[in-house]
Amino acid sequence: MTTMTVQDKDRKLGEILKGMGQVMIAFSGGVDSTFVLKRAHQELGDNVLAAVAASETFPSREYDAAVQLAHDMGVRLHETTVSEFANANFVANNPDRCYHCKTGLYVHLQEIAKSMGYPYIIDGSNVDDLGDYRPGLKAKDEQGVRSVLQEAGLTKQEIRTLSKELGLPTWDKPSFACLSSRIPYGTRIDKDKIDQLDEGENFLLGLGFYQVRVRHHDKIARIEVMPQELTKAVEHHEAIAAKFQSLGFQYVTLDMTGYRTGSMNEVLQAAKESKAQ
Repeated sequence: MTTMTVQDKDRKLGEILKGMGQVMIAFSGGVDSTFVLKRAHQELGDNVLAAVAASETFPSREYDAAVQLAHDMGVRLHETTVSEFANANFVANNPDRCYHCKTGLYVHLQEIAKSMGYPYIIDGSNVDDLGDYRPGLKAKDEQGVRSVLQEAGLTKQEIRTLSKELGLPTWDKPSFACLSSRIPYGTRIDKDKIDQLDEGENFLLGLGFYQVRVRHHDKIARIEVMPQELTKAVEHHEAIAAKFQSLGFQYVTLDMTGYRTGSMNEVLQAAKESKAQ
């Protein structure tokens, strides 16, 4: 079987997009959705609409950056709002939380797409997303949202490579997930926790860290930074401790394993392995 090159996959993506004719992109301003928005705009021009949704768990810094990026790219933009806190299943924060969040978002976007005459909604899911615990993918399939990056066989690294070639400023942007993913399953999500996490991560980013996650364990803040930046975190330990204690955390910890995506899902895997024994 012939292995497809990155260029082959990119051409396939272009063919898929051309065949769709008119699309709405669920746009977050991240690496993946920015790339697919750029390629869709290249192939379809003004038949592309970027839909950016504000919510309680999407930091304003990310929302504002996404809106600005869409303007800079010269694409049509639709700004909207969804309320995740109005969904009791989301607030309960069970392991299927993401399913309920994405269902609410995609139902809302489908209503907008229908009213504005867009036959397709596209998200930024890539091939690598298929290997993680992502209940939101079920919601995507149920609501008929297309993942053209997956259809073209593109991985995260390939998307970064192609984004760099296109001159997109997001090619090396750190991965991001909504702030609710910082709260352990079974712990109810509320505005106070989200505000703590948002302000805490903004503070760390202001210190110049490339990638951060603050995990909320009641009175304990568990901070994840890239392994190569652990020493930097220790150097700033007094300022970090003071800031997080002012936010209401009694204990401030540094995760010595460092940042890794989906660390809150590790308890699910541990429980699965325990049952199998």
